[in-house]
Amino acid sequence: MKRQRQIATRARRLHRLLVPIAAAPLLLTAATGSLYSLLLEQGIDAFWLLKIHTGRFGLINLQPAYPIVLGAMTLVLTVSGLALLINARRNEVS
Repeated sequence: MKRQRQIATRARRLHRLLVPIAAAPLLLTAATGSLYSLLLEQGIDAFWLLKIHTGRFGLINLQPAYPIVLGAMTLVLTVSGLALLINARRNEVS
């Protein structure tokens, strides 16, 4: 039982560490995509927003791997968050 608590504590710490790292690029992608759409409706073509949206950050070009990394981070954090939630609810019931 003590070992399970240690594992759960480590899992929560890891999850808390990874969430901000994963949330930053996801929020950036959502914000740039939404802003680009809003500006395009106003007749402003801010193509530079699309470059950021797809993972091109000036000299750093992450476009080939950016969607894969975002998708993987989203899946990993969703699954780990659900596992932590289910585990916490099981511990409340017992």
